Amino acid sequence: MTQLRSGPPLLTASDYRHNAAHLVEPDVWDFIEGGAEDERTLAANERAFDRVRLRPRVLAGVSDADTGVSLFGTRHATPIGIAPTAYHRLIDPEGEVATARGASAAGALFVVAMFASRTIEDIAAAVPQPQGLWLQVYWLQRRDVMRSLVRRAERAGYGAVMLTVDVPRMGRRWRDMRNGFTIGGDVAAVNIDPAVMAAAHVRDEGESAIARHTADTFDPTLTWADLAWLRAQTGLPLVLKGILTAEDAALAADHGADAIVVSNHGGRQLDGAVATLDALTEVTDAVGDRMPVLFDGGVRRGTDALAALALGARMVLTGRPPLWGLAAGGADGVAGVLRAATGELAHAMVLAGRPTLAALDRSAVRLSSLTGADA
Repeated sequence: MTQLRSGPPLLTASDYRHNAAHLVEPDVWDFIEGGAEDERTLAANERAFDRVRLRPRVLAGVSDADTGVSLFGTRHATPIGIAPTAYHRLIDPEGEVATARGASAAGALFVVAMFASRTIEDIAAAVPQPQGLWLQVYWLQRRDVMRSLVRRAERAGYGAVMLTVDVPRMGRRWRDMRNGFTIGGDVAAVNIDPAVMAAAHVRDEGESAIARHTADTFDPTLTWADLAWLRAQTGLPLVLKGILTAEDAALAADHGADAIVVSNHGGRQLDGAVATLDALTEVTDAVGDRMPVLFDGGVRRGTDALAALALGARMVLTGRPPLWGLAAGGADGVAGVLRAATGELAHAMVLAGRPTLAALDRSAVRLSSLTGADA
């Protein structure tokens, strides 16, 4: 629970969101909150959880719940981690250093974005266990930049590399285009050669500088065969983020991915794409025990996390709520958001008669239709 200097305590993610909305510049708020085009998939991610009902068990003798989970040899106190999001210094002067401290205080995984606004070394130095950090990367035309990043992450003690695979081109984010959104001031993606990032800092009316930068620097010709090159650059586990189908899940396993993330980029890429909760069982059925499956998209409360975990996810990631926490209270706000969601999860686990995450399975939930016009 986070207590601001004035006002009631912040108990839920929606409390943090309400406070953050008054503290962040409007164009930055749109950058955080917005999705692609009409934002149908953005809304569908959250709406999917409304079609899940939990199945409590009684007289189960469960008085407490253990929310701990291990992945790649690192133990986390919570299965609710932080998804990669860029440019945290747009929200807080300490940026990703504050986010990392908050995640560490809550015992949570933090996936640091390639376009972080603090160096990956400074972020690692801010926490006692840098293996609780992962580095997210996009596939750039400049492979030397990618190579340098993943090797720096390995030297800094990061626990894995996460490759986001669903951006051959950036989704059309109309809020950013209407705002002419540009990364300005002294905020920058400090881990990347400034020449590579130049287009992100040039404002043009009616255009997103982020989208223009993506078009200039990302490599849309990437295929499954290219993953071998990235695997050869580092000994860290390789996680692929952006899987929504059984076909791609099986291909990820066939090409040596160590884990995958069921994700539609928070509704920010293909508007009308399937909600992530709707895709989860398809993916987990396709990979079976071949690799861990992580999940993101629309997680706003602990019961959302419980639903995804019951449907086969090993961990869940959340993107916007930690930013709300960062805006509302810095590192303490980030920790507060994560602790609130983890507390909600533990409470629900006790009432469901599930003392551990391993005890969660599909019998813990009942699903109404997860397909159709509202999916």
